Amino acid sequence: MASETVTLTLPESLLERARRLARRTRRPVDEVLVEALSSALNGDDVDVRALRDAIDQLAYLNDAALWQAARATVPVALRERLEALHSKQQREGLDASERAEVGSLEQLYQDTILVRARAAALLKGRNYDVSDLTQFEAVE
Repeated sequence: MASETVTLTLPESLLERARRLARRTRRPVDEVLVEALSSALNGDDVDVRALRDAIDQLAYLNDAALWQAARATVPVALRERLEALHSKQQREGLDASERAEVGSLEQLYQDTILVRARAAALLKGRNYDVSDLTQFEAVE
């Protein structure tokens, strides 16, 4: 992949955060910044629109399906893989494909949380008591 040098003026606080992350992950600051920029630009509109559409469709589910959505979790194997990658990242760092995998798994976590939150809000709107968090424990 061809690369080009670009000069950016960053706020000191942002640069310091990048430096701290670089030290924690034992990577160069420029690599951390490229990854962050790539991640920010990677959330293309198609994926965002698809997630928004899916969340909007939750309103049309019956109560049982909403409860199921409110209890959704990331599968155990994927959670364990993410944990293993995080451990490896702290120990020795990750290669590009592993960093991409971490990004995908973290996005899956975020999407799952959004679905759960929207489902809980809809259930509350249907007069269910959602204050007891044990109701949202996954049924695996």
